[in-house]
Amino acid sequence: MAVPKRKMSRSNTRHRRSQWKAAVPQLITCERCREPRQQHIACPSCGTYNKRQVLEV
Repeated sequence: MAVPKRKMSRSNTRHRRSQWKAAVPQLITCERCREPRQQHIACPSCGTYNKRQVLEV
C-alpha cells in the first residue's frame, strides 16, 4: 500500500478539495402531467415512469 513520503500542506489539501462540489439535480418535465421531476425516478405528482403507471398517488 502506498504511503505518503511527506505531509501535504493545508493549502494543497484545500486546493484539491475545492473541486468537490455538490451537483444540482437535473430536472426534466413529466410527459404526462408536465411537472418537473428527476430523471430515472417515478413522477411524484402523477406516479408514472416510462409511460406506465407505477405508483398510486
